[in-house]
Amino acid sequence: MKSAIVQQRYAGDRAKMLIDSVNMIEEAAEQGAELVVLQELHQTEYFCISEDPKYFAYAADFDKDVAFWAEVARRAKVVLVTSLFEMRAPGLYHNTAVVFEKDGTVAGKYRKMHIPDDPGFYEKFYFTPGDLGFTPINTSVGRLGVLVCWDQWYPEAARLMALNGADLLIYPTAIGWFDADSEAEKKRQLDAWITIQRSHAVANGLPVISVNRVGKELDPTGHIDGIRFWGNSFVCGPQGEILAQLDDHSDHVETVDIDLSRMHEVRNIWPFFRDRRIDAYEGLTERYLFNP
Repeated sequence: MKSAIVQQRYAGDRAKMLIDSVNMIEEAAEQGAELVVLQELHQTEYFCISEDPKYFAYAADFDKDVAFWAEVARRAKVVLVTSLFEMRAPGLYHNTAVVFEKDGTVAGKYRKMHIPDDPGFYEKFYFTPGDLGFTPINTSVGRLGVLVCWDQWYPEAARLMALNGADLLIYPTAIGWFDADSEAEKKRQLDAWITIQRSHAVANGLPVISVNRVGKELDPTGHIDGIRFWGNSFVCGPQGEILAQLDDHSDHVETVDIDLSRMHEVRNIWPFFRDRRIDAYEGLTERYLFNP
């Protein structure tokens, strides 16, 4: 399967972001991509840098957004993974990945389950945790285990997608560092981010696609300077081997060949699923176990 990752910086307004994204999707399709993955909240700036009710207006056009990207997928004839702001009901919003089939139909959606609340990442103000579970989405290119950003730090999410028959794991992402961080701290953060996702590939014998934003986005309130999204979008195989990795600053489309059949080969030689002690894992559903 030829997949494509689309790494972008915020272009300054929604209209320009849509134009740029469509152009990059069409470029990927011209290069033979069957699957195209966009970054988290790709239509707008990463508005979660601050808490402001005005940004809820971005979710009001969810149905129109779905129709727009459905037509983009249909024209390009690709399976398309998007990341949209969904208004489910007044006062109830989700960070939702919608997946489109090559004919423009909606193959399925995933609502982000793990919601962060940290300086510059105030997502709990905007998003209700998802309620669709960890269920892969069936498409013509395979069963896609779509998760979103903060989900990537949780091995439980990756494992449940794998146990539910995912052929690969996909993470639309918006993550970066603060300019004031030391170079050593920046390196530790980036290394941890790449390592945890490669570990999901290894532990589950699945390829992983992770697509991140690039560029600096300012905090409109001035409470912090802003976030410099570190890019480094990448694809790795089922043993964690890097198949492609982008830089930390460029808008870029990269097509990557993924051999989905290697999942079977790798799981046969590394039979982690065979040796799981499912009779001894009941503690994983507890918040914490150690009581001194």
